Amino acid sequence: MTSPPRVLKHDALLLLAAFIWGTTFVAQRKGMDHVGPMTYSAFRFALGALAVLPLVFLCKLRPADSIPKKNTWFIVWGSGLAGLALFAASSCQQVGLLYTTAGKAGFITCLYVVIVPILGLFVGHRCGISVWLGAGLAVIGLYFLTIKESLTLEQGDLLELIGAFFWAVHVLWIGHMARRASPAQIACVQFAVCSILCFAAAGLFEDISLEAVGHAGFAIAYGGLLSAGVAFTLQIVSQRHCPPAHAAIIMSLETVFAAAAGWIILGETFSAGGLVGCALMLSSLMIVQLPPILSATTRGVTRPPKTDSLPVPVDHPLGQ
Repeated sequence: MTSPPRVLKHDALLLLAAFIWGTTFVAQRKGMDHVGPMTYSAFRFALGALAVLPLVFLCKLRPADSIPKKNTWFIVWGSGLAGLALFAASSCQQVGLLYTTAGKAGFITCLYVVIVPILGLFVGHRCGISVWLGAGLAVIGLYFLTIKESLTLEQGDLLELIGAFFWAVHVLWIGHMARRASPAQIACVQFAVCSILCFAAAGLFEDISLEAVGHAGFAIAYGGLLSAGVAFTLQIVSQRHCPPAHAAIIMSLETVFAAAAGWIILGETFSAGGLVGCALMLSSLMIVQLPPILSATTRGVTRPPKTDSLPVPVDHPLGQ
């Protein structure tokens, strides 16, 4: 069982990932001024894969981190499935934004906070009351923070809801994979798979212009190097020690950071409801950290079977 101090350490890493993802919304909006959603995602995740690739070779140079041959195929297809879920989730999110408002998209997307523990019940995960209370506060906070008009399910809203389901699947699958393979390998393969699928979609539905990609270069670099290369890798590392539902609540705070970045960088203003939403979401983070309930949620996690398991060693450069 992971000790509370180590859980808190990895909670902090997840919070950093949420900060990066939140500020990346600004980069995505800027990048979409020049390229389509699939083109942006394709180059973003390709850059993310290249950023993580050196870490994959670094792991192979360390004897303690070598991967037994019997696990190679599991890593390939497992990380490939993670990439497929990532592609489905990010694509639904990006395309949905063409048909719905950013406020509705933010609220519906982060419903994965609730979907994760619900889906987790079907795979043997059990959550303490702190997780359910934190998830409830997070969803209420997201409502106050993002919803500016009546909530109706339109075409874009449906896409965002489907995307929320795939984000939940991605969180749960990463929680399973993270204890069985090197975080760098999982990240690199999933980014590569997602990028290939995005390039295929962009080739079918968008006009890819290298000149336009150049204009969006900074936004793509921010999304690729930080959001993909750093934040998603932090997610994989941290989910080795945090229950999926617990992690989902912390990662949902990206919405707060997105709102703050929009206010500071884009000049967007907070409404009174938005301030209430931020307060509720920050409260959800503190509630889920309560030590007595936190230990209960940690005990309730069903560990993967020992067969073909491959936990990252504690002295791994990404396993601290």
